Amino acid sequence: METQILAFGDSITYGAWDEKGGWTARLREFIDKESSFGTKFYCEVYNLGVSGDTTDGLLKRFEAEAKARIGAGKIILIFDIGSNDSAWIHASKNNWVPPERFRANLKKLVKLARKFSSHIVFLEPTPADQGKVDPIPWAPDKSYRNELIMKFGEILKEVCDEEKVPFISQFESWSKDYKKLLNGDGMHPNSKGHQKIFEAVKEFLEKEKWLEA
Repeated sequence: METQILAFGDSITYGAWDEKGGWTARLREFIDKESSFGTKFYCEVYNLGVSGDTTDGLLKRFEAEAKARIGAGKIILIFDIGSNDSAWIHASKNNWVPPERFRANLKKLVKLARKFSSHIVFLEPTPADQGKVDPIPWAPDKSYRNELIMKFGEILKEVCDEEKVPFISQFESWSKDYKKLLNGDGMHPNSKGHQKIFEAVKEFLEKEKWLEA
């Protein structure tokens, strides 16, 4: 049986500045070792992360990108989005995507995702090293703040609970050693961080038996 995993998100999904390609590349490597063409289990993993993306941007591209890749068989949709939505914009004194629009976007995203699959899961955003990104050196009008990342993670969990969609918690498990899991920019995971995300996703997929033929 053919299975396709589509991972949608931002630069963390994309694996920016990780020499191994981020958590999605680790997932593909694991899957490729477990599956092969012509056997009972064949699985493709697509990395559909776009650096800088928010739920606004993801909604615009989701259907077209999903349709271009989805075939027959089981479809697994993984969403790792929300960090950029939470970013504080100093000029407007508001989040990049305000909380209520973020909530509405998530509801729309779940509705669209259900057109393609019942296997849908969201990841909780991971912490930032706030001292390095408040404000962001390469975009000084924006700031990443952990209280806002947590707030948007809570909204995400609330929507998942309301929509009965699985949610992978991450923020708390990162909170003690998160600085050791981030690269020098204070926002993106390093190799250890991506490995930790991969392990959380792998554990979920195996626990739910979504990878079984």
